[in-house]
Amino acid sequence: METTLMMVCHCMGITDRDIRAAVDWMRASDPATIVTPGKVYRALGKKADCGGCLPHFMDTLRQCDSFAVPANLRNLRRVVEPETWDVEVRSHEG
Repeated sequence: METTLMMVCHCMGITDRDIRAAVDWMRASDPATIVTPGKVYRALGKKADCGGCLPHFMDTLRQCDSFAVPANLRNLRRVVEPETWDVEVRSHEG
C-alpha cells in the first residue's frame, strides 16, 4: 500500500511524514519534552520562513500520536491570586 505525502511547508520542503518522524524522534529521545513547531524545524535542520504553513503545521502536529503533553507535565501552571500578583511582580523587579 502506497501512502501519499502531503507537503506542509513548501518553503522548506517539509512533509507530514517529516513532522511525524521528528515528533516521534523527540519523544523517543526525551519523553518529557514539550514539542513546539520551532523544535520540529530544528530537529529537521530547517528554519521557518514565511509562516504561511503554521496553521497546517500545527494541525499536522496535533494529529501525531506522540504529540500530546506527557501526563506528568499537565496542569503545572500555578494559580496566582490578583491581589498577590502585584507583590510578586515588584519583588522580581531590579
